[in-house]
Amino acid sequence: MEIFRTRKTLQDYIERQKEMGKKIGFAPTMGALHKGHISLYETARKQNDLVISSIFVNPTQFNNPEDLEKYPRNIENDIRILKESGFVDAVYIPEVADLYPEIVESKEYDFDGLENEMEGKFRPGHFNGVGTVVEELLRQVHPDNAYFGEKDYQQLAIIRKLVEKLKLPIQIHGVPIYREDNGLAMSSRNQRLSSSQRDAAKIIHETLVKVNDWFRVITVSEIYDRVKEIFEDQRGMVLEYFEIAEESTLKETDFFYKDKNYRAFIVVFVGEVRLIDNMHLD
Repeated sequence: MEIFRTRKTLQDYIERQKEMGKKIGFAPTMGALHKGHISLYETARKQNDLVISSIFVNPTQFNNPEDLEKYPRNIENDIRILKESGFVDAVYIPEVADLYPEIVESKEYDFDGLENEMEGKFRPGHFNGVGTVVEELLRQVHPDNAYFGEKDYQQLAIIRKLVEKLKLPIQIHGVPIYREDNGLAMSSRNQRLSSSQRDAAKIIHETLVKVNDWFRVITVSEIYDRVKEIFEDQRGMVLEYFEIAEESTLKETDFFYKDKNYRAFIVVFVGEVRLIDNMHLD
């Protein structure tokens, strides 16, 4: 597995691979890699000649400086995980100056309102930070296909809109959520949970399963009330928000229309750790 730590060495490599006609798959990460990340590369391996990873903790997408400081980092372990997976041909580990050559600041984007829903209400400017770093990485790597996890479903929708608006010749793929044995969505943040917190946090996925059971059986407002009641009984947890939204617009709904597709989104603080999850309602 090749390791590139500068933009120049990466782009020389990409140029050589393109000259040989290789199809490139790419999935950017912020490190602290786990099996969820590896599932992205496993999917990419099936659809491309070459698979590239990147590891970069992007400062402009953190609203809380303390959250940025606490974000888990272990580059050597991440490199080991990528090598052992057998799915990745190269990893790009840039410095801040490779992605922000002039000033560490987000661009301003218009994502047709997707950025104002859910996470946008609680993390202002977050998706400008995501858009800025993803655009730059896509322009540097020039992949044919790029892969993102459905755990961050709103982010996936934002990136699809970014590629559409910038007319980048890249196919964006969503990869299903990879879950721990107890159903908890796998996340780098799970490393910050104690064993008892990790076990208790299974209630997040269990709640989404119940919501799917209640879907079209009771009203939206009744579902909201039941979810609220579930988390009122959970010690050490705080429900930040729960929403049911139409999948294409991410706009919250108060009624189920037969011709629309819906997804339930949930964010819960387990102690100080903010966990997100979602589920397509079927």
